[in-house]
Amino acid sequence: MAKRLTDRQKKKIVADYLELQSYNATAKENGVSKDTVKRVVLNCEEFAQKAQQKKEQNTADMLEFMDSRKGVAQGVIDKYLKALADPEKLDQATLSQIATALGIVVDKFTKDIQKQPDTSLFSSIVKTAGDFKHEQKA
Repeated sequence: MAKRLTDRQKKKIVADYLELQSYNATAKENGVSKDTVKRVVLNCEEFAQKAQQKKEQNTADMLEFMDSRKGVAQGVIDKYLKALADPEKLDQATLSQIATALGIVVDKFTKDIQKQPDTSLFSSIVKTAGDFKHEQKA
């Protein structure tokens, strides 16, 4: 005969499931079967509300973290872009390496170009490419 779970055990199972998002992992954590976890979670009247609250909190936490690291990320990007523009590094790089790096930069900066009315970055890239071709011919 199966052992009945206490209310405390059920609440822990639901809390663990909300954290782990896996019936199997929650079952292992609580020493019960996957089917038991599923039954407890689906029978929890407040589960949908708790799941939505958890999802919203996770999203808010991630956005807050990303915002707190924005300056660091921008600094790294600035250093990378400066390195990409370094004439010595460009001379040492293969055409394939340059094309790959440029492709990544262009893809990321122009990802939503159709949605954005300002195409100054794209125009700047085209102008720079034209200037570069002109310098190479001279």
